[in-house]
Amino acid sequence: MRVTEINRRLAECGAKTCHIRRISRAWLQGWPLDTGTRYQQAQNFLPLSVRTAIPQLSQELAKLAKLRAEHPGTDGSARLLVELHDGQIVESVLLPRDGLCVSSQVGCAVGCVFCMTGKSGLLRQLGSAEIVAQVALARRFRPVRKVVFMGMGEPAHNLDNLIEAMNLLGDIGGIGHKNLVFSTVGDRRVFERLPRERIKPALALSLHTTCADLRQQLLPNAPRIDPKELVELGEAYARQVGHPIQYQWTLLAGINDSQEEMDGILRLIKGKYAVMNLIPYNSLDIDDYQRPKGERIVEIVRYLHSRGVLTKVRNSAGQDIDGGCGQLRARGERPRQMTSHSA
Repeated sequence: MRVTEINRRLAECGAKTCHIRRISRAWLQGWPLDTGTRYQQAQNFLPLSVRTAIPQLSQELAKLAKLRAEHPGTDGSARLLVELHDGQIVESVLLPRDGLCVSSQVGCAVGCVFCMTGKSGLLRQLGSAEIVAQVALARRFRPVRKVVFMGMGEPAHNLDNLIEAMNLLGDIGGIGHKNLVFSTVGDRRVFERLPRERIKPALALSLHTTCADLRQQLLPNAPRIDPKELVELGEAYARQVGHPIQYQWTLLAGINDSQEEMDGILRLIKGKYAVMNLIPYNSLDIDDYQRPKGERIVEIVRYLHSRGVLTKVRNSAGQDIDGGCGQLRARGERPRQMTSHSA
């Protein structure tokens, strides 16, 4: 389901723009759709025909994203298994400091070799309403002031629905534009279209290596854009919208943690309007890839940071529960259920 479909159905029931905005705001906050204000109750604002249609619409919206289970982490995060209306499962992550990571697809077509989600391939796209429904669901449990599109899926492959969702979240959803973070492996359509949109999100680019050949091996179905050109495209976008680019670099021991790669980062990123996010791989003992030793990670951060590249270590939420993106869904565990309560 798309947001435009919800708006159309409300309009057919007699809702005007002001009514649709009020109902949408209530939905995005995780409140009943007919929630009024301190000074104006729903029965004094919404037409009777709209109030009559709300119970059915509420049931349908609730089915867009239902909590199947929660995996709390010791870092204050919580990975949520979310069931969609057709029974498919995606993951959302409640992050510390009022953030939420949402999914944009069931599965993913990029096939990053170190990503569990990519192993299943792409099963289907999420509609814009399913994307924002993850925010509405999360707000039943915690405040959400930042939304990152870094969950399951490649947002650039679902661009129309992502833009529609961002427009709603950035308009009446209470999320500041710079607190909407669009994560992508790099697609020319992103750099062509996002600058023209009313809502211009911050951009996170998955770089992972400065070597074009290695990048093709690690991200086999990503667009063939040389890392140098990708950084140039990112720099142009960052300067235009006023948000620094977040370059994502999943650290893989013996693969992309060499001194040669670190010097390559300096050549590409130094002096750019950017932040380098190092993400140590959330590895299991049986994985083909492993995260570098802790002392090596510290060395890399000090080396880059001392030479002018702002560098941060971003551990994947849920490290203590082996909960890297897609791992929970793939394992199909039966974790404890979250007890619902009002926001």
